[in-house]
Amino acid sequence: MRPEVMAITAIFLLFGLLEFFRTNLFHKSEQTRDDAFVEIIGSFLLLVVTQPFIIIAAQYILGAFAPQWEGALLGIPLIAAIGLFLIFDDMMQYWWHRLSHSVPILYNLHRSHHNARYMSVRLVYRNNIFYYLTMPSIWFSGALIYLGLGWVYVGYIICKMAIIIGAHSDVAWDEPLYKIKWLSPVMWVVERTISTPATHHAHHGRHLSDGVTNYKGNFGNLLFFWDVLFGTAKITRRYPDSYGVENLAPATLGQQLAWPIFPENKEGGHGVRELAAIEAAAKT
Repeated sequence: MRPEVMAITAIFLLFGLLEFFRTNLFHKSEQTRDDAFVEIIGSFLLLVVTQPFIIIAAQYILGAFAPQWEGALLGIPLIAAIGLFLIFDDMMQYWWHRLSHSVPILYNLHRSHHNARYMSVRLVYRNNIFYYLTMPSIWFSGALIYLGLGWVYVGYIICKMAIIIGAHSDVAWDEPLYKIKWLSPVMWVVERTISTPATHHAHHGRHLSDGVTNYKGNFGNLLFFWDVLFGTAKITRRYPDSYGVENLAPATLGQQLAWPIFPENKEGGHGVRELAAIEAAAKT
């Protein structure tokens, strides 16, 4: 097993065990039978099929059309290599995530992530099975690996997934730190740099009226800095009262996992209607 896979698995197990003993990992509030199927099938296909396929395909395509570029970035400074991943992977994922909350077709592929009415490590890879195929950041990561930065990717993806897993967990690691007065300046920097449970939970909040929810912002994955930089940040150091999306209509298991193979029957498509409802709620 590759070292990054072992490390990420260990991080998942750590937060999973915390949830198991403290917040009922397998019995979340308001969960449905379909939730487990969406999470298991979506996560399995991403990790076993989609992500390996994209990484291999990106390298195959570049190998066929630009064999002279293989390993071209070997030997560049570590800080430069990390910067390339932050821009071409993490920042690109920020913009793709942001577009997914504005463009109906992309929202149809992403909405299952927000169908859950709870927070948990179970949500980390919860998306339509086609969503990650459309995500440019994974393709760019494959290209950077081809260019010789695979050695950096190992450490980068471990750090990124540690932050993302921690940000989705309902065992909020940041909550006790906000209560330590002398740490407040440090946490001011932390919460504007990386995604924390408080900032990312706000993105999953159900009701805008709670003063915390920001489902039209707080899109960051590894870096929350992108939200600060591009004006979509909301920082409250509090957590939503409930999760999901206000006025989100029900979706079948098929629609959550495999839209457009299982389209919505009603005229207009659920992505168009739901985004309209969300836009209307955001203006009230």
